[in-house]
Amino acid sequence: MSVFNSINISGTGLTAERLRMDVISKNIANANTTRTANGTPYRRQVVTFQEKSSQTPFSHYLRKSMDRDQQRSGVEVTGIHNDPSPYKQVYDPGHPDANEEGYVLMPNVDTVTEMANMISASRAYEANITAMNTTVSMAMRALEIGR
Repeated sequence: MSVFNSINISGTGLTAERLRMDVISKNIANANTTRTANGTPYRRQVVTFQEKSSQTPFSHYLRKSMDRDQQRSGVEVTGIHNDPSPYKQVYDPGHPDANEEGYVLMPNVDTVTEMANMISASRAYEANITAMNTTVSMAMRALEIGR
């Protein structure tokens, strides 16, 4: 595994966690949105990751011929999915979106859960930065050996 491969792997982690933070921010911003463009309350979104692999036969052989020891890996986002959990019902008869009984359907966003997810994404982002900085530091020290 080369130094550049390590940096690329950390880069995929940074990109994935940044997207996760964006989705978490969107969820928090819409925690009280009772009406979207399709007329329903906002539905919480979740980002899913998987190990990055581009092992199609052509790319595998091309990479093998170009760079013998470099294996691409890391993480990639497989999608942003809607959380299927039910909406919350809040009694507020004065709300414009209240039904006949006075209940309003609220988004299925739990702010405490989103804050915990935000802390998790932030820590993962920091860990990827630390790994990248350590790799760069090791490469710089290796270059100093030749002086």
